[in-house]
Amino acid sequence: MRRGFSLLLAGLVAGGMMLGFAGPALAHNVLVGSDPLAGSSVEAGPSTVSLTFDQPVNGGPGLNAISVTSPDGGHWEGVGEPTVKDNVVSLALRPLGPAGEYTVSYRILSADGHPVADSLKFTLTKAGTGTPAPADEVAANPATTPAEGSTTETGGGVPIWVWIVGAVVLLGGGVFLALRGGVKEDQHQ
Repeated sequence: MRRGFSLLLAGLVAGGMMLGFAGPALAHNVLVGSDPLAGSSVEAGPSTVSLTFDQPVNGGPGLNAISVTSPDGGHWEGVGEPTVKDNVVSLALRPLGPAGEYTVSYRILSADGHPVADSLKFTLTKAGTGTPAPADEVAANPATTPAEGSTTETGGGVPIWVWIVGAVVLLGGGVFLALRGGVKEDQHQ
């Protein structure tokens, strides 16, 4: 009877530990809104771009980046770093120029310490009067230019096989200790 109870207790402890550790490893930020909205069409270019995430974003120099490029490859982000307020990251823009599809690329530092990078698009339906940032200004302000070809960080932090191996080791160790304790009790009686 005690042996069965020990096995059950070991299984419950191992299962509880797995559930306790699994949540934080999968807690990457997710973009939940933007201004301008992803896929939207706007007649006048916005003065800022704002990205809203489901969790707070870590702020600080060089941690987050936003770039806005026009159909012809021009950069339209203003000078300086994005501002972070809780779960919203914003960046001032230059007045937009040619009509067409603009790409907002971003890289932020997730609340769990993992970088999250992706992009969204919006369309400017009426050409503006602005001019893009000069190449030397863009080069001098690398914090506003996410790495080319960056994609969303989709990994769960720790690969699933590590959690499976950990569960097997914990469960096996609990069963071993439960059986060993049960054998010692039987020998002493």
